[in-house]
Amino acid sequence: ILLGLTAAAILLVGTVTGLLANSGVTGVGLSEEALQDIPQPFIDAYLAAGSLCPGLSAPVLAGIGKVESDHGRHGGSSIGPDGIIRPPIIGIPLDGRPGVALIRDTDNGRLDGDLDYDRAVGPFQFIPSTWELYERSVGGPRNPHYIPDAVQAVVWHLCPNGTLADLEAAIFNYNQSQDYVDDVLAWAQRYTGQV
Repeated sequence: ILLGLTAAAILLVGTVTGLLANSGVTGVGLSEEALQDIPQPFIDAYLAAGSLCPGLSAPVLAGIGKVESDHGRHGGSSIGPDGIIRPPIIGIPLDGRPGVALIRDTDNGRLDGDLDYDRAVGPFQFIPSTWELYERSVGGPRNPHYIPDAVQAVVWHLCPNGTLADLEAAIFNYNQSQDYVDDVLAWAQRYTGQV
């Protein structure tokens, strides 16, 4: 087991260094804060998925994961040994009350259990209609509560053409709030030291 952990650690450092070099983020790896704060299954998924889109770094994905759900720990949820977040993270009904968008049910309750209104689902809080677009783009059902599927969906959303032209614009498109963009970039900087 120790040999496997050592090999995994070497692979992790090599992958992080390569991703950072390719993304324009400088440094030798994730900050100590990142390594202490981010659960290992998320680190693995961020590193793997970040390499799918030139210009998108694992620390930026981690910033989104922190802001959206504290890397799957929102509301007492935790990561199962199978990589699935339990209990599922389900947002509030998007019922049009003050300060809340109105989005009537688009998935017949399949993802969010709500037959009247949509609710954001998973550690990255996807609206069911957006999640279903992602599923169609990858050719079949995926689980928004399964870490690798969820992280890959974030990359799909940020890099719809397989590349990232404008990081801030992509994050803003993900959640249309400048405060959100600023929070994500602040966490990404804390996780790497520089963005």
